[in-house]
Amino acid sequence: MPSGLVALFDDVAVIARAAAASVDDIAAAAGRAGSKTAGVVIDDAAVTPSYVTGLSPARELPIIWAITKGSLFNKLIILLPGAIILSEFLPGAIIWILMLGGAFLCYEGAEKVLEKLGGAKHGKTVEDEIADPVAFEKQRIAGAVRTDLILSAEIMAITLNELDLAVWWERAVALGIVAVVVTVAVYGAVAIIVKMDDVGLHLTKQDSSSAQKLGQFLVNSVPKLLTALTVIGTVAMLWVGGGIIVHGTHEVGFHLLYNIAHGAEYAVAGATGALSGIAGWFTYAAISAAVGLVLGAVIAFVLHKVIGYEGAH
Repeated sequence: MPSGLVALFDDVAVIARAAAASVDDIAAAAGRAGSKTAGVVIDDAAVTPSYVTGLSPARELPIIWAITKGSLFNKLIILLPGAIILSEFLPGAIIWILMLGGAFLCYEGAEKVLEKLGGAKHGKTVEDEIADPVAFEKQRIAGAVRTDLILSAEIMAITLNELDLAVWWERAVALGIVAVVVTVAVYGAVAIIVKMDDVGLHLTKQDSSSAQKLGQFLVNSVPKLLTALTVIGTVAMLWVGGGIIVHGTHEVGFHLLYNIAHGAEYAVAGATGALSGIAGWFTYAAISAAVGLVLGAVIAFVLHKVIGYEGAH
């Protein structure tokens, strides 16, 4: 075989190995970065079922599918190109965008806590009579996609901040992987949750007593599950949002919150022996959530009491 052809095959083999390693790097980076978005993902899954409340069960899955398509458009068409451009030409802006999103999460979480404690509700509720179901459905979908845009921006910013990939297209592929996986996971879970009661109701009408018991269990479990998701989502918003603020302020030169949080984490870890890892992490998460609650309450006060903003209608 001519030596030139052998050299060419060697080069192709080197390129193939490099490409394979690159794919592995991208997958690993996407996995690590995706895990950091867990709090926002939980919140997304907790918020979305509310958008099909009050609508016909037959319309639940079509609405969720419409929101899913809107979410993919948000992430892949609007946010991903912007994230890549920022990472290439203005990487210093990412931390500020991240903190802006973190502040929004703090505000959302704190507002839910304040409402539970007896504060005024802001924005549109679902108690009013639905005069035009078609228009109402379109309004719900549009509202869900707008909310998703904010949560998706936070997911993409967190992901981008965690990626350690030098080449722009590798970051783009990793962001795309996270975007698709998160969207499918969130809205797939939401679809299962909102149809659990329908499945349960169907089972209660079967002849088998075991099927009837399972059906009744599912019917009874859905309200409790939705309540639990709401609580988990609120805690997740405060923890993730506060954590972003704690870390972000440290990155831009303000170290007080970071030092307090990590100082407490190390102190608790040092005093709890075998439980040091878990206890230290919970300490840091609790302080982050407290920071998120305080910041969110301040933002809510300014928006509602000073500016007079009453929420989206």
